[in-house]
Amino acid sequence: MIATGLLTFAMRFVMFSGLAPKKLPAMFEEALAFVPIAVLSAIIVPAVLLDSTQSLSFVDNARVPAALIAIATALLTRSVVLTITAGLAALWFLLFLGY
Repeated sequence: MIATGLLTFAMRFVMFSGLAPKKLPAMFEEALAFVPIAVLSAIIVPAVLLDSTQSLSFVDNARVPAALIAIATALLTRSVVLTITAGLAALWFLLFLGY
């Protein structure tokens, strides 16, 4: 526990002390551009495609068409709020219809 605490302190100290370079190399900055899409994909895809038994479900899955509507909304509007609203409204409407 003490070693973990010292390592955590050392990592944070180096970043705030000025010992670390102020700017990341270009290769790292380019790679960091892909982090948000990778993380969101890892969260969203299983939530849409996996059912309660953790198996892939394409048929009778209201989340798939709702996700497609959300994707279309995101591509057309580039608005996070409208994308979430359209996706949730589509999902709730499909569930209301008994999809």
